[in-house]
Amino acid sequence: MIPYAEEDEVSEVFGALSAGKLITVEATGQWFGAYQQRVHGRQSVDSSSSSEEEEEIDEVEESEEDQTLLMGLNPKEWKKQDHYAVLGLSKLRYKATADQIKRVYRQKVLLHHPDKRRARGLHVENGDNDYFLCISRAYEILGDPAKRRSFDSVDPEFDESVPSVSQEARDSFFATFRPVFEHNARWSNKKRVPQLGDENTDFDHVNAFYNFWYAFDSWREFSYKDEEEKEKGENREERRWIEKQNKAARQKLKKEETARVRQLVDNAYACDPRIQKFKDEEKEKKLAAKRAKQEAARQRAEEEERARAAAEEEERKRKEKEEEEAKAQAAAAKKEKEALKKQMRKERKTLRQVAKDYEYFASSEEERIKMLEEVDKLSELLSLTSLQDLNSSLSCGDRDRAKEAFLAKVAELQDQLDRDKRQHLEAANKSSSGGGSGGGSGDRKAWSDDELQMLIKAVNLFPAGTKDRWEVIAAFIGQHVTGSNKNARDVLSKAKELQKNDLTLRQGASKQAFSNFEKDHKPSTSGSMEAPSKRLETAAEAQLRETGTNPAPWTADEQKLLEQAMKTYGPNTPERWDRIAETVPNRSKKDCMKRYKELCEIVRAKKAAQEAAKAKKS
Repeated sequence: MIPYAEEDEVSEVFGALSAGKLITVEATGQWFGAYQQRVHGRQSVDSSSSSEEEEEIDEVEESEEDQTLLMGLNPKEWKKQDHYAVLGLSKLRYKATADQIKRVYRQKVLLHHPDKRRARGLHVENGDNDYFLCISRAYEILGDPAKRRSFDSVDPEFDESVPSVSQEARDSFFATFRPVFEHNARWSNKKRVPQLGDENTDFDHVNAFYNFWYAFDSWREFSYKDEEEKEKGENREERRWIEKQNKAARQKLKKEETARVRQLVDNAYACDPRIQKFKDEEKEKKLAAKRAKQEAARQRAEEEERARAAAEEEERKRKEKEEEEAKAQAAAAKKEKEALKKQMRKERKTLRQVAKDYEYFASSEEERIKMLEEVDKLSELLSLTSLQDLNSSLSCGDRDRAKEAFLAKVAELQDQLDRDKRQHLEAANKSSSGGGSGGGSGDRKAWSDDELQMLIKAVNLFPAGTKDRWEVIAAFIGQHVTGSNKNARDVLSKAKELQKNDLTLRQGASKQAFSNFEKDHKPSTSGSMEAPSKRLETAAEAQLRETGTNPAPWTADEQKLLEQAMKTYGPNTPERWDRIAETVPNRSKKDCMKRYKELCEIVRAKKAAQEAAKAKKS
């Protein structure tokens, strides 16, 4: 019943109490029996304990085996004896408590003390030969915790065998290794020793179990097996020597014990079926992670491929649109160019026709030839606007006014050409005279028109790669220009200067050079043959003259001449392919254009092959 609260106390309720139960208790046990004897016999505690001791003495009995063991003991060989067996604790051994050891010792004393045996009329040995000394020695060792620990370390009943690695041990792993680990767990300094577990134990527990045993901390020591006792030494040096020998023997035994435990753990690890299962699971996890990674990489690659394809498709459409626009612009430009060329041809034809109608404003054959050349020069060099103005002036119907307009235009064009030529020659001579240093080409005289024309022609005839190119060009100029004394250094310096000059000068000089070259190599109409006119017409020249094309394969020199001419005459050069054909001997305009298209096809094929190889590699 809950007590009532006093006046100065406060009652509080923290929870409900469970209903009470009635329990029947039966009094039993030896202490309850002693209590009943004291109550009914009116005895004190001391008298009851003494009577109880007498009863214990009367009740102590030993088996014949224990008596035979004690009777056969030799007190001098006490160190070889099993002290647990001497006290009758063979079954309990290291599990026996201090109270149990003390109680059985008292029983042994009551039975085997020499005075007790003499009182019972039994034979007792004299002095130190009586086996009772073995009982006293056993209690002395097992009753002292330090000495008992030393004896337990070399317990003769301890099984030190280690199961081997075999198929039988693998098949019955838990039945084989569990009792061995439990048997060896007694040596651990750490009281909480992990259990071996079973086939369903998780990885963390198994890992902790083997980590514990691989780092096993054993309290087992082997001082009990010391061959000599240190106290028996006669002096300090001898005692030190005995201690040193004992310590070395203990370390050897400790090392063997560590190796034995390590061998036990290694064999268990090798036979444990859970280890292989964990390894297989870990391997499967890694494979699954690898497959997931590969799948992610594959999806990422597919996504990148789709994005790349989309980008390529967009780029392709953009390029197609640009190409279409470029084609449209090119077509428009071409159409405009064709219209311009057509109009130019028309105006040139008109100029020639008008000049022809007026008999070229000449009164003699020599003047007719000269005026014919002027008509050709005007047709080639005048712009469309100038031609239209000239044709308008010539179509007035008055021959004298027409001639006056024609001659005025000729004079105007000639003045313009002379001015341009003088400016370029002055610039070339100025750079040539100022560029030389130290007795170079600066001391030589200026280049003449013929020398410049031969230089441009020689540069085209002897392209880059020709052996001793500049010496050959210098010799070529010396052969074709009388009085020329230019060397290889002069030629090289002048060629570099010409590359910086105006394109019109190079084109005019090149055209004039080839014109002079053709005049020099044409056969004479008279019967006399000069040295240049003795050259026979080649098969390529005959084919070119008859059909307009040269079907022979292109040589390396012709290829170089074509490439150099295409660099010299850019896309904006008027009558570009005509000028290129003039630069390449024995090749017509049609041949040069056909070769250019072939080279373009080869370049496009190479680029397509490279892109295909790159796409396949990626």
